[in-house]
Amino acid sequence: MSDAQSFREAWGKFPTGVAVVTTIQPDGQVHGMAANAINSVSLDPLLVLVCVGHNRHSYPLIKQTKRFTINILNEGQQPIAEYFARRPEERRGDVEVPFVFTERGAALVEGSLASMDCHIVSEHVAGDHSICIGGVDEIRTNAGQPLVFFGGSFGRLGQGFKE
Repeated sequence: MSDAQSFREAWGKFPTGVAVVTTIQPDGQVHGMAANAINSVSLDPLLVLVCVGHNRHSYPLIKQTKRFTINILNEGQQPIAEYFARRPEERRGDVEVPFVFTERGAALVEGSLASMDCHIVSEHVAGDHSICIGGVDEIRTNAGQPLVFFGGSFGRLGQGFKE
């Protein structure tokens, strides 16, 4: 049977890294969402994509600002992922999220394995999501191991991977 629940269950079998996609609200505050629907697209030019649900609070902000930042989280940043996985009205001050800002004003999650500040190149509507293609303006990387998501749970990679 093909339905939304079996679709989610099937994709839950695919281990992914975990990212927080940030953008800036009109009042200057940082807004973010946990995401694993991100991907590289092109090396020339440097392009990435993020899939954003039309019902997410992030969607109109990304459309308005035409910018987003992908922050790929390290294994010690699970509380940050859990914080941004909540609905905005359910987020409390119980998790301190350290940000560093670029010259363009993009919010990078400090200590992330990688952060990419992007501008929207194109948007493609696909069902209840939009695929936002971003041109990469700035990249920052750090050493560490990734936070992973599999079967509805966060975890870590086993030993043996090189940085």
